[in-house]
This record gives sequence, structure tokens and C-alpha cells, in this order.
Amino acid sequence: MSRPPSTIVIDSETRAFDFQFTELREYRELFFFLVWRDIKGRYAQSVLGVGWAVIQPMVSMVVFTVIFGGLASIDSDGVPYQIFSYVALVPWAYYSNALTDSTGSLVKDKGLVQKIYFPRMILPAAAVLGRLVDFFIAFVFLGAFLIWYSITPTLWMLALPVFIIMMMASAAGMGMWLGALAVQYRDVKYGLSFAVQLLMYAAPVVYPVSYVPEQFRMLYAVNPMVGVIEGFRASILGTTAMPWDLIGVSAISSVVILLAGAWYFRKKEEVFADVA
Repeated sequence: MSRPPSTIVIDSETRAFDFQFTELREYRELFFFLVWRDIKGRYAQSVLGVGWAVIQPMVSMVVFTVIFGGLASIDSDGVPYQIFSYVALVPWAYYSNALTDSTGSLVKDKGLVQKIYFPRMILPAAAVLGRLVDFFIAFVFLGAFLIWYSITPTLWMLALPVFIIMMMASAAGMGMWLGALAVQYRDVKYGLSFAVQLLMYAAPVVYPVSYVPEQFRMLYAVNPMVGVIEGFRASILGTTAMPWDLIGVSAISSVVILLAGAWYFRKKEEVFADVA
């Protein structure tokens, strides 16, 4: 007996707390196609190809090593500043690029948004997932750095998937929030590149978290990338104990950002097709 086709009712009422999990599953083929399209489009007809995934953190590492590790003599927890900064730049490069891509995803694909129906959350989600390719390429080069500097990762490397999920959740939540705003206010796109640069210095990318006064550590960890970066450093470099207090606060913050971003995205979804 054949299964009756499912019926999808499209109306103008948007339910902010309905996150469309069923529809997201039904449109998974479109989701994976958009992920593949973003990955392929990023490297197609590119001379360096996947090398671009490494150039950004590598160049930043060299600049930071000269300025902060050399001229400013920033402490690097007893390891060479090159590896100290690169371990932080790998997740940060992913976060900044995923946030930028997901914020602009609705405007980029406004033709799809205006012409056909599909769960709009697919667009920022595909941008966030697609950037994982760059992350893993840069992570492979991190392994080469560890061999070069004779650094053995700790057993806490097994916790890395938790930190990866945290950075993805934070990027997706902020991306949905800013993406919904960018549909109506194109200034968001131009202001984001400036904001991302400032946010980097609000995370322990170029300096250790020990520089933050003890009384402000928990407030500081509200930035989800604080727990992510410190978790990466503690598990890979092993220069400090695993900062579970910072990780816990950052994990809660990333969940809140994800849910708040999804809520705001759903709330504004009904106007996307009109103003995109």
C-alpha cells in the first residue's frame, strides 16, 4: 500500500517557537546541495584552491607573532607564540567566516527566497556547515605545527567535538539574528566586518586568559569563543588545566545565542520575501 503524500500548509502566520525541525528534515537534500554549492563555489577556478583555508590563519599568525609575541612580548603560556596564536586562530577563523557567510546568506540567495518555499533556516545553517571544510583543512596544518614543535596533545583532545559544536552553535545563532536584520538593513553587512575585528580582541586570541582579572572571568566567558579557544589550548597544548568554569559559561551562552537567534529569525521570517 503506497504511502499518501504529505501536505504542507503555507500561511502568513509565523510561529516564533516552531523551529521547523520536521520540515528541515524533509528538505535535507536541498540543505546538502546548498552546502556543496557553497564549498564548490568557494574553490572553483581558484589558483590556490583549498590553500585559502590556511592563508588567513597563517598570515594572522605571522603578524601577531611579530607584533604581540615580539614587540609587545605577550605571554604565551610557555609555548612558542606561533603555535599559541595558531591554535586560537583555527577556531576563530572558522567562527568569523561562518558568521559572515550566514549573515549574508538570505541576501545572497534572495532569488530563492522570493520565488520558492523552503525552510529559510536552511540558508544560514548551510553557510555554517560549509565552513567546516576550511576549519578541518586548517586543523590538519595545526597537526603539522605540533609535530614541528614536538608538542603532544593531551587526552582532553577527545573533548574537541564539544568545542566545535559550541562554536558552530554560536556562529549559527548570531548568523540567524544578524541575517534577519541584514534583510531589512543592509548596513549590517558593512558593519559586520568591522565588528568581527573588534570581537577578536574580546576573545583570548592574541593573549592568554590569565590577563583577564579573576573577578571578571565569568563575565568574560559569556563570549562563547572564550570557552572554545581556551578549551582548544588546554586540550591541544596542555599548558593550563582545562578551564571547565569558562567552558561551562560559554556553553550555556552558545545555547542561549542559538535559541535566541532561531527565535528572532522565525519571528522575522514572514517579511523576508517582501524585502529581500
